[in-house]
Amino acid sequence: MRSGDLARVLNWRNHPDVRQFMYTSHEISPEEHAQWFARNSEAPGVWLLIYEVDSAPVGFVNISATRCAQVADWGFYLAPDAEPGTGRSLGEAALKYAFEELELHKLCGQALGFNERSIRFHERLGFTREGVLREQHCDGERYHDVICFGLLAAEWKNAK
Repeated sequence: MRSGDLARVLNWRNHPDVRQFMYTSHEISPEEHAQWFARNSEAPGVWLLIYEVDSAPVGFVNISATRCAQVADWGFYLAPDAEPGTGRSLGEAALKYAFEELELHKLCGQALGFNERSIRFHERLGFTREGVLREQHCDGERYHDVICFGLLAAEWKNAK
């Protein structure tokens, strides 16, 4: 991701279909988004990626290393008008990048308990449901469970 992608990614991030499933569900201002990008674009162990299909940007992936450099968390979202099947190809490309390019040992993900689509997405990509953080996230009105996932490099390689 480059600074020229900021407006597009902010537009995707603020779309109601994306925002409703994020920990930070308020509408992000351009200033807040620029500050986030400045903090993360140069941070060691953080990769901000634009996913493209036929040279057209259609999604965003964030991979952030944890204290152990070979274990990372990920997040992602698509352009609201992305073609069906784009999510699957984004996920497969991100996993290939994480395990082949970054040589991670493990990639971890989380989904809000009501986000069935994200839960199924992780499971279809081969992630194992590792636990539930009960009533971990409050959206200002209600508490929600957070589902935790993990995928080991060896599991990913065996499933390829």
